[in-house]
Amino acid sequence: MLDRRYLLKGAITLALTASLSSCASYRPAGPAFHAVLNAPYALDSGDRLRITVFEQAGLTNTYLVDKAGYIAFPLVGSIAARGQTIKELEANIARQLTKGYIRNPDVSVEVDRYRPFFIMGEVATSGQYTYVPGMTAQNAIAIAGGFSPRARHNKVDVTRQINGNVVTGSISITDPIMPGDTIYIRERLL
Repeated sequence: MLDRRYLLKGAITLALTASLSSCASYRPAGPAFHAVLNAPYALDSGDRLRITVFEQAGLTNTYLVDKAGYIAFPLVGSIAARGQTIKELEANIARQLTKGYIRNPDVSVEVDRYRPFFIMGEVATSGQYTYVPGMTAQNAIAIAGGFSPRARHNKVDVTRQINGNVVTGSISITDPIMPGDTIYIRERLL
C-alpha cells in the first residue's frame, strides 16, 4: 500500500512538472508586440494595393505585393514595398516616375486587401482567413468556427513579424491582431 502511494505521488508530480514546463516557453507579449499596433502599417507579401496616379489611367490599377516584397509597376519595373508605409511607397513611386516618365506625378496608395491571418490549434476549422481591419483574436476565433471543446478560452499565442524578427507572445482574446499574424489556440489543462 505504501509503495502505491509513492508511485501515485510520483506520477502526479511528474505530470505537473511536464505540464508546467510546457507553459514556460510561452510568455506574455512584450511592449514591442503591442507598440506595432499603433505604428503606421508596414506593407508585406500578400497585400493587394490600389495605386492611383492622377491623370494617368494606364497606371491606375491594383497591384499585389509578391513573395519577394515587390510590386511590378508599369514604366519603372519592380518597386520594393515590403516594410514600407503607404506614404513611403507613394513617395517612392512618384520619385521613380519623375525619372523621365511623368512630370510631377500625384500618386495615391491604399490597401485594397490585407494579407491573410492564420489560425490553428483548438478551433473548429484551422486555416488561412481574410483579415479585416480592427479584428481581435476573438473575431478570428469566431471566423474559424469557434473554440473546440478542449480549447483554452482566455489567452491565445500569436506569432508576428516585427521589424523583420519573428516574435511570439501570449495575448488576451480581446487584443487586436494584425495581417499576417499566426494565432495558436492551446488546449486547456483540465
